[in-house]
Amino acid sequence: KKKRKKIQKELLEETPAMAPVASKLYTDDVSLVVILLDTNPYFWASSSSLSFSNFLSHVLSFVNSILLLNQLNQVVIIATGYNTCSYIFDSSVSSSTSTNQTSGNVGLPAFCAELLENLEKFLNKDEKLSTSDTVDGVGSSLLSGSLSMALCYIQRVFRSGPLHPQPRILCLHGSPDGPEQYVAVMNAIFSAQRSMVPIDSCVIGAQHSAFLQQASYITGGVYLKPQQLDGLFQYLSTVFATDLHSRNFIQLPKPTGVDFRASCFCHKNTIDMGYICSVCLSIFCMHHKKCSTCGSVFGQAQSDASAASGQKRKNAS
Repeated sequence: KKKRKKIQKELLEETPAMAPVASKLYTDDVSLVVILLDTNPYFWASSSSLSFSNFLSHVLSFVNSILLLNQLNQVVIIATGYNTCSYIFDSSVSSSTSTNQTSGNVGLPAFCAELLENLEKFLNKDEKLSTSDTVDGVGSSLLSGSLSMALCYIQRVFRSGPLHPQPRILCLHGSPDGPEQYVAVMNAIFSAQRSMVPIDSCVIGAQHSAFLQQASYITGGVYLKPQQLDGLFQYLSTVFATDLHSRNFIQLPKPTGVDFRASCFCHKNTIDMGYICSVCLSIFCMHHKKCSTCGSVFGQAQSDASAASGQKRKNAS
């Protein structure tokens, strides 16, 4: 009996020194979801399968479900416009997260009013920055800028302390890729890979996005192009609402193929074959005498060298 009491006493003394369970749950189950919201007005004006208002209703329901899954979850929304991008919602500094019943909309989350107000201000600001009323085609949104802002926010979270939620980026994108943003987007993708931040992609446009296919593939995220946009909330809640810890136990959709084509630095066109600088790895669609990026002087093209050698043999004979 004395030995048993002694063991119990030692266990009671050691219990406070053990690591708390909450810290493990906090790092495993708590998520920081940074949503990049495509607000390109030229894309939404040409979209016939889904209106911008219906798209927002799906997104708001998804954000509310993320916050309800765990009271420690955080959601940050970055609006990606045609000319600029900006933070429009941050749940960690939001004024209220309770249900808004004073406006007459029973069951409507209170953050919706704040989010929609900031979104309206952003849309007016983005419109004022437009230099022309018409754009050739749909036009691309500023994806590279919103990815950079998302990574900067995540880095601040990383440096805030040893315990932090597991971050991930969700791109809700519909605009076509902008080849002029290729270098900036790839730099952001490799930065996310180094920080072990997965980039999830939900493409709502008519065509696949080569940028987001590469982003999800390189960073270990999920790429999805919903077939029925009327049920967008179901896609978001069943595929993108799961935290990183739970993804180890479920089967998530995998892309059938990834478009790894690059864009040339000279004309910003997507190419299948081209020339690459051996010094700075810049890509060009045609041969140049000098690299426009680092200034390295290129040698003579192989075709010209072989033609010259053939001419010498002909003259010798």
